[in-house]
Amino acid sequence: MEIVNLIPALVALPLIGFLVSGIFGKWLKGFTGIFSTGVVFLSFVLALVSFVLFHPMERTIPEIVTVFPWISTGGIQVSFAYQVDQLSLYMVLIITGIGALIHLYSIGYMKDDPGFARYFAYLNLFIFAMLNLVLAENLILLFLGWEGVGLCSYLLIGFDYHKETAANAGMKAFIVNRIGDLGMLFGIALVFWYTGSVSFTEITESIREIHSFRYILPLAAVCFFIGAIGKSAQLPLHVWLPDAMAGPTPVSALIHAATMVTAGIF
Repeated sequence: MEIVNLIPALVALPLIGFLVSGIFGKWLKGFTGIFSTGVVFLSFVLALVSFVLFHPMERTIPEIVTVFPWISTGGIQVSFAYQVDQLSLYMVLIITGIGALIHLYSIGYMKDDPGFARYFAYLNLFIFAMLNLVLAENLILLFLGWEGVGLCSYLLIGFDYHKETAANAGMKAFIVNRIGDLGMLFGIALVFWYTGSVSFTEITESIREIHSFRYILPLAAVCFFIGAIGKSAQLPLHVWLPDAMAGPTPVSALIHAATMVTAGIF
């Protein structure tokens, strides 16, 4: 059993849960919650095995797991790849571990809700987006995960969309986070402009070689910081967080403890 096989599998499992719950949830009914919870628990088990195999206390060099070639244009090569290191593995354990417990609790909490299957589909998609965010080997994949988490927060906070308070809270979270995401996008553009790459490994090497980069680094850092402020609900982009309680209670636990708010810190 190799980590190169485990990482794509543990990321794909929540995606499978999302597709099954979203497409067949209407017919699976109560089994939807069990299946969605099961795939996240299995993802957590694979994360534990990956953590043991990686030997995080001994390894200093990240392991790159390439899933498939992704973008190839104008001399730019971007792979759909994951970077496995100590920090990303710790985050994966937090996301899948806490996420699995929240899924389990939600089975009973949401059992009488007419949107039961839709709820678990959103939860699984949330976990999938967050895993891509923390494991991304390049800025493009990180940004997709970043935006995916933002989209799912909008869907979950506004889950009871027939209620005006929930619909407004979801929209508020979406708009405020887009302000922060704009900063993140500018930061990515600056880094790509000056290094010609979005790969974290290549960016690190370029920074060491390009001395003129010292003027761009602070500006790019500020842009990334603005993105983090939005995701982690810090001043002045904190205004969406109190209204996030409009969603089902387990959603608040997922957003605050396991995914979206910790994404900014990560």
